[in-house]
Amino acid sequence: MSEQLIRTPFTDLVGVPHPVVQTGMGWVSGPRLVSGTANAGGLGILASATMTFAELEQAIIEVKGRTDKPFGVNLRADAGDAGDRCQLLIDHGVKVASFALAPKPELIAKLKEHDIVVMPSIGAAKHAVKVASWGADAVMIQGGEGGGHTGAVPTTLLLPTVLDAVDIPVIAAGGFFDGRGLAAALSYGAAGVGMGTRFLLTQDSAVPDAVKELYLSKGLTDTVVTAKVDGMPHRMLRTELVESLEETSAVRRLGPTARRTLEFKKSSGMSWTELLKDGRAMKKAQGRTLGQMALAANTPTMLRAGLVEGDTSAGVLASGQVVGVIDDLPTCKELVERIVVQAAAELRRASAYVV
Repeated sequence: MSEQLIRTPFTDLVGVPHPVVQTGMGWVSGPRLVSGTANAGGLGILASATMTFAELEQAIIEVKGRTDKPFGVNLRADAGDAGDRCQLLIDHGVKVASFALAPKPELIAKLKEHDIVVMPSIGAAKHAVKVASWGADAVMIQGGEGGGHTGAVPTTLLLPTVLDAVDIPVIAAGGFFDGRGLAAALSYGAAGVGMGTRFLLTQDSAVPDAVKELYLSKGLTDTVVTAKVDGMPHRMLRTELVESLEETSAVRRLGPTARRTLEFKKSSGMSWTELLKDGRAMKKAQGRTLGQMALAANTPTMLRAGLVEGDTSAGVLASGQVVGVIDDLPTCKELVERIVVQAAAELRRASAYVV
């Protein structure tokens, strides 16, 4: 499908034909998935939080070798080298800078000077107002149905409060998987939808096939939100490992937490000084306690074990509740096409009710 069926302020802003965003998922949103989404006409976002600086540059180069379409990179605003990573996006002409937390005003200004679209992810209307006042071009919101780090407010309530608060394009995430969801989001006033779990479960995703089959076997009640992995609410598949973490005391988790911290330090190439600097930035930006910061080192290592190595006995599997209604593994092209075609049909059908 080459024709544009739905045009929104977001498609105009970013330069993609379809208002569908593949979110930046650690260990999942790599060059193959990002370029597959871009070539399908959506916006693919490369996840950089689990990459070293050198790995990120190589990943950007690989995406550019696979597609000439716009794509984005998701960054940690509180990372010690956030400024250097933003310069990397500038140097390579990346179209969109997505942020897990609100970037500083000067960072937004620097990116906008080079025509890079700035799109922070936010969890409340007041945060949307703040980043919009700083110059953000768009925001992505994720309701409680979404996978990974999430809040308690469902998308159907979070979305309208944000739309009422700002006049920049809003991308809705959390609970979306088909064209009906896109049509509903557009009817609310959103400019597009973001999807993580739905893109994880595609042929272009590098997640091991056996892990994908495990996801496909799950129902609507087979996810759980827990803070036992990294100290913050995190939605993931309900597995034996997650159940055991839920039942284990903080003292018994101390040993594994320390081991995974060492593993993360080794894989990231960070020094202890850099690791502590990142921890202090995380504490300042997110208000985490020392215990939560220690637990945070669990996340990259445990997600890698499950999503890259396929070891579900040692790893965790982030997932949105939509996992319970997904039953196939299309290509990104097939997925985006059917979502947009269905959404256009639903919008035309609904317009018949207007008198």
